[in-house]
Formats: sequence, C-alpha cells, structure tokens
Amino acid sequence: MSVRFSDVEFARLKKLLIVYEWSQQIFMTKLNILSQDLKNFHDDNPIEHIKGRIKAPENIAQKLFKMDLDITADNAKKYLTDISGVRIICPFAKDIHSLVDILSSMPDWKVLEQKDYITHPKPSGYRSFHLIIEIPVYYSGKTEGVPVEVQIRTAAMDFWATMEHKVRYKYNEHVPQHLCDELVVCADKIDELDKRMLLIQEIISLINQD
Repeated sequence: MSVRFSDVEFARLKKLLIVYEWSQQIFMTKLNILSQDLKNFHDDNPIEHIKGRIKAPENIAQKLFKMDLDITADNAKKYLTDISGVRIICPFAKDIHSLVDILSSMPDWKVLEQKDYITHPKPSGYRSFHLIIEIPVYYSGKTEGVPVEVQIRTAAMDFWATMEHKVRYKYNEHVPQHLCDELVVCADKIDELDKRMLLIQEIISLINQD
C-alpha cells in the first residue's frame, strides 16, 4: 500500500529535514576531525569510511504507517530517531567497541540509546553496533537536540547487510526460509572472515615490531 504525506504536512516535513541535515553535517564534521586526530596523533584509527543519509519522505511515511501513527511532520519528529543516519565502517571488528567508547565519551553530544548486535547478533545473522546520538543544533536563536542514528560495522558486515536488505525488499519481507538460513550461514562465515583478517593484521604488526 502506498502512503504519503499530505501537501501541507509534506511542506512542514521539508523544513524539518533541513534541521536533520544540519545535525548530520555537524556530526560528520566532528567525526572527520576525530578521524584526522586519530590518524595523525595516535597509533590506531578505527574509522575507515563514513557515509550519511537522510531518510526519504516516502520511507518516513511508510514507517509512521506501520507504527499506526498519523502521517505528520510532528509525529516523524516525535517518534522516529533514524531520520538522520550515519554509517561508520571500521577496518576490524575489534575497532567497533573501541570507537563506541570514544563516541560515548565525547562532550559535544549525548548518547540516548545503544544496541550491540556485534556481541549479540540478530537471529537473522545481522551484526552492527547502533547508537542514537543527540546532536545540539543551533538555529533561529535556539538550540535543539536532534537525534542521529549511527551504525558501526566492518566492510564485510556492511556487504552482508546490503545483500540482506535487497533480499527482504525483493520478497516484501516474506523471505523464503531457505534464503533466511543461507543468510545466517553467510553471516557466520563473514564473522569468521573478520576474525581471520584481524589475525593476519596482528601477525603483520608483530613482524613489524621485530
């Protein structure tokens, strides 16, 4: 079923999304500075790649509809915390929790929520670390806390998540069981691959020390 904002609510949503874009820009700017700091003044940089996205209006409308809420800009602001999203790719799985600790200690924002799907993967095999971080945005003479959803994962985990999303979209969330089972197997193999790549990196580091 296709659902959408009314013309009036869509106009209000467009103004709301501007503020969410600002929150994302602020967060990504600080992330880039953090990455440069770790690269130039510390031994290890757990940030390999950063990508941002703003949820499309049609996806916002669909999510509100699934939550049995009126499709309004106010409800989007009140109930959704993933309108602004940032994905951080780390070189190795061990870097993920290190980066979470760094982000959680930053004085510029507040961590509202965190979900560790690295230590406790979803039954589907999905692995990632999610944070909801409130970014202060100053505009029109006031400061407003705006949530940004942060997903932290390795490149291998990201590849798996992209493939799973395509499968679920293809089957409209009704994925055949044999494909679900295959995705779980692939997720486990990707986890093993991440661990093997880390082992290689550690061996190289020991050789360099010698």
